[in-house]
Amino acid sequence: MKGIQDTSNMTYRQLMGNGLRYEVPKFQRDYTWDAEQWDDLWQDIKMLTSEEEKEHYMGYLVLQTTDNKNFIIIDGQQRLTTMSILILAILKCLTDIVDQGIDKEDNQKRKDTLLNSYIGYIDPVTLNSNNKLTLNRNSDEYYRMNLVLLRDLPIRNTNTSEKQMRECFLWFIERLKKKYVTGQQLAGFIDGIVDKLFFTVIKVTDQLNAFKVFETLNARGVQLSSSDLLKNYLFSVVDETRPSKFEIEELENIWSSIIEKLGSQKFEDYLRYYWNSYNKTVRKNNLFKVIKSSIDNKGKAFLLLRDLRDSADLYLALQNPDDEFWNGKKEIEQALYELKLFQIKQTNSVFLSGYKNLSLEQFTKLVKYCSIISFRYNIIGGLNPNEQEDVYNTIAQKIYSEKHFDVSDFQAVYVPDNNFENAFATKLFKNTYSNHKIVKYIFSKIETYKYGHDINPEVDIYTIEHILPESADEKWGDFSNEEVTRSIYRLGNLTLLEKKLNKDANTKKYESKKMIYANSNCKLTAAIPDHYDTWNEEKVSTRQKQLAKEAKSIWKIQF
Repeated sequence: MKGIQDTSNMTYRQLMGNGLRYEVPKFQRDYTWDAEQWDDLWQDIKMLTSEEEKEHYMGYLVLQTTDNKNFIIIDGQQRLTTMSILILAILKCLTDIVDQGIDKEDNQKRKDTLLNSYIGYIDPVTLNSNNKLTLNRNSDEYYRMNLVLLRDLPIRNTNTSEKQMRECFLWFIERLKKKYVTGQQLAGFIDGIVDKLFFTVIKVTDQLNAFKVFETLNARGVQLSSSDLLKNYLFSVVDETRPSKFEIEELENIWSSIIEKLGSQKFEDYLRYYWNSYNKTVRKNNLFKVIKSSIDNKGKAFLLLRDLRDSADLYLALQNPDDEFWNGKKEIEQALYELKLFQIKQTNSVFLSGYKNLSLEQFTKLVKYCSIISFRYNIIGGLNPNEQEDVYNTIAQKIYSEKHFDVSDFQAVYVPDNNFENAFATKLFKNTYSNHKIVKYIFSKIETYKYGHDINPEVDIYTIEHILPESADEKWGDFSNEEVTRSIYRLGNLTLLEKKLNKDANTKKYESKKMIYANSNCKLTAAIPDHYDTWNEEKVSTRQKQLAKEAKSIWKIQF
């Protein structure tokens, strides 16, 4: 994999051996695991101790190193921190047994051996701990001075991360004491699992390579915290200037506000769309590199994060036509509904730039144009969305710098009438949920255009009727088997029909269906018997060509 120094599978014993040290970056997120994750880990470990499983896979660790002895944890801190707390809980149980005077000498040896093997060592003079694991700025002092030293854990004046670590520690102690009574059992528990817990360890030499690893793994469905890496970089830029406590707290507040606002929306996606609304197009795999080269001082880092926070509400509203942001802006709301229906994201950058730099009238035109273009380009044309995004981002930069755009700027991604009409005339839509909604939208627009009759495609009155039924064969009518296959999902074979009438029509022959169609309130459907006495592949094509002519006039921009 590009950017990787080394990849290997390692057991937990191997990870903690040979003087290796691990450090959570200063500004990486705090410890957040709770009872659900603790219990998942506990249940997996119980399977190992009961011999029901031979090994357990703990996932990826992404580590940054230059010497293969000292590692910065880019991804995996929650798992390593939890394992460390589990072992500290075992040490606490051993301490309690020693304090009771039970097999005191042997249990003290067990405790010292486990401490040195998996946690670190305590300086006998200063009583300071020299740990294998160093946590972030909000957690390390509590971990080092309280957990590792097995002191009574403070309850007051602790932050959220410290509270989580305390709860984790007590949670494991409770379960360990129920299951293991002697020091030998406790030591045996650890010795029995450390060679069975496997990690895939990916070592990189710098943050840029780490980000590339994240993007590669995320593309394969392994979701790693690349937003943490971005956060750590931006905060480290500020940290280089010896910032005041107030500045760091302000950064934390801004960051938390952004993440909280975005909710389920991915930060990395938002950041890229935001960045491309001001700058030359950057692809996902180059985003971190470009940000590193551009945001190189405290002022720029603060400016970026504050504007990201202030733009987040607009970004979220662009994903949701029903957002109160668009109250009273019906044309924008409608166009955003259409883009959401089409599952279009390429417009995000141009809309972020447009809303900030155009009048409301111009922004409304922008959104409507993009909806029409997306229908022609994406839904009917099925063309390359990357080329489309490049055009949109170029327009975004023009809007940012010149505060206007021209309709001619869209010419490169506007499918010409002849191409659009030909593509529409042969288009088919398989019977999927998303296609179902798009087909209802298409026919409702044509119904309004041709007959002035409004049908709300969101209302569940009408369904999609296949004139030639989906279950048809050559016995249904004037279709060969090949013609059935070619025709069923073509737009010319589809129409809107009320639920009850659709149920009546079912798989009946066309002669019977004609009488049902004539009773429909959808005028496009009611007109079918007037225009087509019989139904075959030629009639499907004829009807679809007529629909294509109407579509060409509906989804149209005048240049």
